[in-house]
Amino acid sequence: MTDVRALNDPAHVRAQYEDEAGLAARKAAYRDVTGPDPREAAVDAVVEASPTTILEVGCGEGELAEQLMHETTATVVAIDQSERMVELARGRGVDARVADVQDLPFADGAFDAVLAGWMLYHVPDLDRGLGEIARVLAPNGRLVATTNASDHLVELLAFGELERWSLPFGGENGEEQLRRHFDDVERVDLPGTVTFADIEAVRSYFGSSDRLAPALERLPTRLAEPLVARRSPVLFVARKRRS
Repeated sequence: MTDVRALNDPAHVRAQYEDEAGLAARKAAYRDVTGPDPREAAVDAVVEASPTTILEVGCGEGELAEQLMHETTATVVAIDQSERMVELARGRGVDARVADVQDLPFADGAFDAVLAGWMLYHVPDLDRGLGEIARVLAPNGRLVATTNASDHLVELLAFGELERWSLPFGGENGEEQLRRHFDDVERVDLPGTVTFADIEAVRSYFGSSDRLAPALERLPTRLAEPLVARRSPVLFVARKRRS
């Protein structure tokens, strides 16, 4: 079995997001799914707070920031460490900037809500990153963060003879880490399935990351039947201390 590690290794993160190819391949895998849409749940959790200012950290191509611009009247700002991701987000009309969540270039209390979608497990110094998010949140502001539980895509990883790794920020440990900086933390599990119809879909997913690519040489030439894997997204809503 091959272990998959270092999701928060800076070199790995830079390589994965220096262009959109790997991200696009991973997103394309989720075409045939069951269960709640975690992206919509995250947007809804932000909108619920009626914010006037929103920050998205690790915005990627900017889809969620763009959606928040349409669904609220808030001022929306997005950041990402990847210049290419920022370029793509700006192409959607998003006020996107190159910045690091571990050193946010914003004043204390500048935002009513912060969205962190599937990115906190990439942060090398997570405690520092969460501290920065808490700092830029206004009193009673909220962080909406999404991640995955440990059994996410476990059947797919087993098919490729890859061991499931422990996420630096995952469903099992996320609440504990958030409570170091936030008083109230709510967890919502959004389970479902994702179906890989053929071997090409499986290959595309494993080929999207250098951490998954070792599985490619072990894959068969075809699937006997579609591969159904568990999908285990987790949504956290963390509210900031008032003082």
